[in-house]
Amino acid sequence: MAINWFPGHMHKATKEIKQLLPKVDAIIEVLDARIPYSSSNPVVAKFRRDIPTIKLLNKTDLADPETTALWRAHFESQDQTTSLAVSAMNRDQVLAVMTHIRTMFADKIDALKPVNVMITGIPNVGKSTIINVLAGRTIAKTGNEPAVTKGQQKIHLPDNVYLWDTPGILWGKLVNQNGAYRLAATGAIKETAISNDEIGAWTAECLLERYPDALVKRYGLSEVPMDDIDFLETMGRKRGCLAGGGQIDFEKTAKILLTELRDGTLGRLSLEAPSDMVREEAEVEALLEAELAAKEEKKNNRKRKKR
Repeated sequence: MAINWFPGHMHKATKEIKQLLPKVDAIIEVLDARIPYSSSNPVVAKFRRDIPTIKLLNKTDLADPETTALWRAHFESQDQTTSLAVSAMNRDQVLAVMTHIRTMFADKIDALKPVNVMITGIPNVGKSTIINVLAGRTIAKTGNEPAVTKGQQKIHLPDNVYLWDTPGILWGKLVNQNGAYRLAATGAIKETAISNDEIGAWTAECLLERYPDALVKRYGLSEVPMDDIDFLETMGRKRGCLAGGGQIDFEKTAKILLTELRDGTLGRLSLEAPSDMVREEAEVEALLEAELAAKEEKKNNRKRKKR
């Protein structure tokens, strides 16, 4: 099943971000440290040009520290890009962003000129919590559900810095389905968009490949399961997730797995590395080329029928 989720307000937000970008001095892009590639804002990537950007890897307390280091090195190798690994719950880590901004724009700040900074991020990456820390007061509404922020707002910070908050947005069409499942697994896509058991099966397969020992330890398994179904069946029986006739309730089992991934009970785990990005970008490009060829063929077929 292909995952797609694009609430109506996100279309409006996309247009607003494109209009705002030429007016800002810098961008803070909040990413989920467990999935920095999949949680990257597609509009910023496409239209930011040479605007200095701080990649803020949030929820680093939930992510594999070795993988986070790889991502930071990857981002630091890009032009006009710096990165920070933070937890939105750690005030000092978040406030280090302001130190970066003061260093980047010391001349403007010393001259008492305004510095306009856009903060952006896809749903549920913790952007609103970070804004509240930077502002020193509750301004942005927070929640564990995606798509909480609905409109744009301008926030005055110390040193004549103006922070422009924008709603979280996703692609209209999630072409990279691995990325889509990562977004669903970490809670960036509402569960109404796809069933928990399907997300759970993908997550189990991913974790068996990357962190089999973490699953064995957490769920008291005697050995590494053969595949995702074997794992969910074994885990479900151990947790008493049974339906009628002694069958496994996969929905309930998957919900436990996803909850414990999202809250860190399984440990500090990352669902992607920079090497995955290289491979998946090539796969997406090939897929888009195939779709374009298919459309062209269909168009040519219609022309031939009219003759």
